[in-house]
Amino acid sequence: MLAVSQFVIAQDQIHKRNNEIINCKIKELGSESVKYALPDYPEDVSFSIDNDKILKIVFENGKEHFFQKEMFNPENYVDDKKNVIKLDFISPLTGNTTFAYERSIKPGQSFEVTLGIIGMGFDPGDENARGAFTKFGYKFIKTPDFYFNKMRYAHILKGAYIKPEFSFGYYSHDYYNYESSGHYNTEKETVVSGALHLVLGKQWVYSNVFLVDFSVGVGYGFDNVDGGYHFGYATSESSFPISGSANLKVGYLF
Repeated sequence: MLAVSQFVIAQDQIHKRNNEIINCKIKELGSESVKYALPDYPEDVSFSIDNDKILKIVFENGKEHFFQKEMFNPENYVDDKKNVIKLDFISPLTGNTTFAYERSIKPGQSFEVTLGIIGMGFDPGDENARGAFTKFGYKFIKTPDFYFNKMRYAHILKGAYIKPEFSFGYYSHDYYNYESSGHYNTEKETVVSGALHLVLGKQWVYSNVFLVDFSVGVGYGFDNVDGGYHFGYATSESSFPISGSANLKVGYLF
């Protein structure tokens, strides 16, 4: 009776992630599980619980010890380079050169900023376009459907992802105004456009140095010329304002 009363007075608490609380006596904090004893069982009987199921432990002296799921533990990714500069590999063929910068915020999330320089590339349509566009996106990288203890991302920036992205562009280009006689006049046209996309993609990382990123996006778009290709994305007519994009980027991690 004395032993039980002492156990009840001086006990620890395991706070599980499902809000359940276990009143017990902690016997061992392991790398994968915690062992504990319960007052209703013999003293030499111990129980264990996986660390990923525990939110925190409150010891009898009031000190708290918090747990983090290994999949999202930043300490597991200290050797991963978390910044990358990218080049849209196909963009120069379509009349622009597009660069992007991505930075990991935490495991499973990163942000990306893109700048496209219109006119810096080949000009297959002889439009003499000059201008720029920019994109801002936030990535959510997919976690495995199931995972074991100690499993983690192969690289903090690697994997399939979904990215809400906003784009805005401004440029001028030559506009050919054809007459009924067959002749045409060259005029300058200024184009303002924008889009809000939901982008699906996947990234591969090689040797913590080189990266390949392929993605497609679809959403809503607008412009002042009733649809067209705006170098970083394409929009349709204002009566059906759908927009789309596709990118193949290569990058260097640092």
